[in-house]
Amino acid sequence: MIPQLDLSSFKEWRDSSTAATQAAPPVVLDVREPWELQTASVKPDGFTLLHIPMREVPARLAELEETYGAAHPIACLCHHGMRSLQVGNFLEQRGFTGVVNLQGGIDAWSHQVDATVPRY
Repeated sequence: MIPQLDLSSFKEWRDSSTAATQAAPPVVLDVREPWELQTASVKPDGFTLLHIPMREVPARLAELEETYGAAHPIACLCHHGMRSLQVGNFLEQRGFTGVVNLQGGIDAWSHQVDATVPRY
């Protein structure tokens, strides 16, 4: 099971991940559906925002690995943290080692990180 990252620790994780890679910033992998992304989305701030709906992750696994590498820090995000946990565990089972789940999803993001993100 991948680590759960409380959003109060997100900035620390982002900064330490950036320092560790010294290359591309960490990735927030948003696995929500397109309509959810249109409803509410995070703004990239020291991280790369990548949207791959949950159902497309298996088909795009090679793309993810080729673009970032299996050890690249990836924080999975969904509405409340359940789909993203499943995707994170899937990635870990496929050899990705830097994956965490953003506990509480975008709903918690709206409360703890950016109150301008709409809740739904």
